[in-house]
Amino acid sequence: MTDTRISPLRNFADFIRAERIPLTEQWMTDVSSDVDLVEADKLTYQQLADHLPEILEGLCAALDVEDLERVEPSLERNARKHGKVRWRQGYRIEELVRELDLFHQVLAGALDDFAGRDSTFTRRHESRARRMIAETFSLVSYTSIKEVVSERDRKIDEYTGQLERANHELTLKQRLVSDLYESRMQITRSVVHDLRNFLNGFSIALQLVARAPARADNALTLANRQAADMKLLVEQMVEYSVVLGDAAPLALEQVQTRELYDELVAASRPAIEAKGLTLRAEFDPALSAVTSNRLKLKQIAVNLLSNATKYTKSGQVEFRFAMAGPDHWSIRVSDTGVGIAASDAERVFDEFERASGDDIPGTGLGLAIVSELCRVLDGQIDFSSREGVGTRFDIRFPLVLAESQ
Repeated sequence: MTDTRISPLRNFADFIRAERIPLTEQWMTDVSSDVDLVEADKLTYQQLADHLPEILEGLCAALDVEDLERVEPSLERNARKHGKVRWRQGYRIEELVRELDLFHQVLAGALDDFAGRDSTFTRRHESRARRMIAETFSLVSYTSIKEVVSERDRKIDEYTGQLERANHELTLKQRLVSDLYESRMQITRSVVHDLRNFLNGFSIALQLVARAPARADNALTLANRQAADMKLLVEQMVEYSVVLGDAAPLALEQVQTRELYDELVAASRPAIEAKGLTLRAEFDPALSAVTSNRLKLKQIAVNLLSNATKYTKSGQVEFRFAMAGPDHWSIRVSDTGVGIAASDAERVFDEFERASGDDIPGTGLGLAIVSELCRVLDGQIDFSSREGVGTRFDIRFPLVLAESQ
């Protein structure tokens, strides 16, 4: 005949299942009264007892088959989940170990109670059950702690990565500050140099008047020229400071390109022709209104035309508005002037940089202003130059500038 008797260990497992709620409540009471379990006081009943049913059922399943190894995967899975949750709830490792140890003690007491009630539950059964409880909680504690350590290490790696990125950004910002400081020092040196030259000019003019009153007209001409150059320097410095310091959102508008083109041609022609140069102007009839900022477009064109006029002694200045593909348009300014040496090409957009000699007056801010305004208007600068032949600037703008620009 087949032996249908239920094993004493399975009877004990059924006892634990039946007493699950009282056992859990007893454990909750022990946890609440334990002064070392600080984080447990902050949790609700559900948060505190969240994974105990699964762990308890895993122990009961091991008792049913009298083999812990057969249920180890399930126990480990629930223990990992328990460790991860306790880490998120702020538990320290010693708190995690302590609460599991308290539950172990509750089950040890339940085992004593059951052994006293069931006469078929021998000392051998009790010893085996006690060993399985100990091994279960040893496995759960080890796996939970391992998960907590893994979560902690992952968080440390995350913080380390954040610190490394922050340190990298700080290094870049320090480099930018250093570059900015050097740039400001360069500006200071350049301004001092130019102002000294202007003042020297005034001094020479005054000396001419003192030594040769008959040449006062020449002295006055020299003084007026120095005053005009000084005024240009101040005006361009003010313009550049306004461009750099303009933090207001970009105001977009419908720009009538033909009207802007005609205005620029009319304004630049007198200065160009006064030098004996030819202005070759061209407007592409396919180009209509664009969405951009009219004043900034005008500043770009004025600075380019002014530079072209200043650095061209003979020949012509070309000025053109044209389409540049289906979604873009362009401003071209070219000249037959002194040109720029290849060694100077990379720095022409830097502040106070002038590729020409001191015989041609200028502040070296015009192209720096152009560069900054093009950045704001999403303009792409195509620049080419040959020393002694001339220079050409093609700036490509979107027909419709996005609001985010």
